[in-house]
Amino acid sequence: MSTFERTFNGGEVIIREGDSGNTFFQLLEGRVGVFKNYDKADEVQVAVIEPGQYFGEMAVIENYPRSSTVVAIGDVKVVEIPAEALNEYFTQNPDKILSIMEVFGSRIKKMTDDCNEAKKALDDVRRTNSRDKYLGFFAQMAQQSIYLTSKNFRLERPSAEELRAASKLIQSSEDGETYNYGTIIFKEGDIGKCMYILHSGKVGIYSKYGQVDELKLQEVEPVACFGEMEMLTGEGRDTTAVAEVGDTRVEIINADSLPSLFQSSPAKIDMILKSLSYRLRSITYDYFKACKEIYDFNND
Repeated sequence: MSTFERTFNGGEVIIREGDSGNTFFQLLEGRVGVFKNYDKADEVQVAVIEPGQYFGEMAVIENYPRSSTVVAIGDVKVVEIPAEALNEYFTQNPDKILSIMEVFGSRIKKMTDDCNEAKKALDDVRRTNSRDKYLGFFAQMAQQSIYLTSKNFRLERPSAEELRAASKLIQSSEDGETYNYGTIIFKEGDIGKCMYILHSGKVGIYSKYGQVDELKLQEVEPVACFGEMEMLTGEGRDTTAVAEVGDTRVEIINADSLPSLFQSSPAKIDMILKSLSYRLRSITYDYFKACKEIYDFNND
């Protein structure tokens, strides 16, 4: 089954929240709206998608129910990509591998910024028992509050089952470099030009590594990827990665090498996409969890 173009009239539903997802889309012409609780009293529009962007990909990549409803704003044209045709799509359009990863990267970055702001507001609320300093944040939540108080609202921690299954399919590779215990793989502040797949050993991810207020944020174990966000955004590293045991073997992947990596090992590309999708869902969960606590405080 190959990809194909489709057109939708204004107001037509392209995908519906809660449905199983076996296709995703790239918008070619027009604009579409992304909604929670579409066509209900507590409907909330959460985003507008412009030409060139993708939507519906998370449900396909992680075999997850649709998280939102997408509706045509005026007449639109899309490319529909069935899940079974994803490998064929990447084979014919190898540049799209990086494009889809960059979509995830930009969404993760925005959601991370929103989540950090929400957690900052929540910490202040808990500390001072007052929301005066964050009235602007609460004002931005006007529409979110409709969604948060909806009878349909469910806050469920995302499952990593699909990501774990994808990781198990990765064959051990001799590619890359082997690091001794304590070796710094990348340093906070470095420009991120590549990402990594850990094949053996263990890697610790630290904030302010080697300083008095050093904080270990994460422990990476095989087989898993790390460092991909900075490769996708081109920004400086905000953490330091350190080999935690001897003979830690890491495969180094540059953005330019993604098409050849797909040809030699599609399973690695699948794992990277699932990792990005899971990260986005996890950050979204943390964001709404913080927002819900703030909203509940505001309405006690």
